[in-house]
Amino acid sequence: MTALLLLPLLLPCALPPLARRALDRLAPAAALWTITAAAVVLAGCSVSALGAFVLTGLLKLPVFAALGELVHPLRTASDLFVAPAAATSVGALAVGAWTLVRSVLRQSRALRVARTAAGCGPAAGDLCVVDSPHPDAYALPGRPHRIVVTTAMLRTLDADEREVLFAHERAHNAGGHHYFLAAAELAAHCHPALRPVRESIRLAAERAADEVAADAVGDRRLAARAIARAALAGQAAPAVRPAFLPAATTGPVPLRVRALLSDRRDSPRAAAWIAALVIACASVSCVASATGMIDFHHRVEVAQGDERA
Repeated sequence: MTALLLLPLLLPCALPPLARRALDRLAPAAALWTITAAAVVLAGCSVSALGAFVLTGLLKLPVFAALGELVHPLRTASDLFVAPAAATSVGALAVGAWTLVRSVLRQSRALRVARTAAGCGPAAGDLCVVDSPHPDAYALPGRPHRIVVTTAMLRTLDADEREVLFAHERAHNAGGHHYFLAAAELAAHCHPALRPVRESIRLAAERAADEVAADAVGDRRLAARAIARAALAGQAAPAVRPAFLPAATTGPVPLRVRALLSDRRDSPRAAAWIAALVIACASVSCVASATGMIDFHHRVEVAQGDERA
């Protein structure tokens, strides 16, 4: 059981390099779905493994064994490893829960501020203009979805570039990209190795919206110029919006512009291979976690004196 439950804790370390490769090989929308799904699965499996270690350590103590109606404390093949693993798991879960709660509270406050600012400015359809000296633009989910743009950003771009910006932010809302960014934030608090994946998911969301905007205006060079000017202007200003809100001003600008101007087309076989590796990483973690939990349940049944076990 111990070896099986270690796998879900080690496999997340393989996702950051795989995510970078997926961004290079897969279409942005496909990369966004693939990386996010793998991050969520790996995060869930790692939390399950930590929980299993904690329960195993507790049920080896007579007091908790009695509470669990066990005839005798839980027996494992690696008793010397169980106590340190359980203590470490308790610490990891506590730290993850604390940082997650802090992040949720901070992001909730920022979201309320963003909604209030959007409600105070003039609106034209789904477009809200906020009077601010700081260039910024972002997609604000809700009912209805909004596109929030500051007056400084509107002054930075010309008319054609504004159309690119609006198409970009509408693509974020239409694609529900805030859900992907929220999932990435959650996964990052479940396992430290998944923190770099958060930036990969954000970049995939921005590139997906870039592609939609380029198709909408029918000019990839115009889209690249608009994204570059908006992002460079926005990076010089402090962002007061929540981190999980997608925005044209985020992400590595050179990579996004290069992707819009590049004519490179990767082979379907290379894309299929990297997607298969990401899926395999998540699948192995699932199987190892499920098998470890089944073995844990079997040991509990034995400790409860179930003759059928």
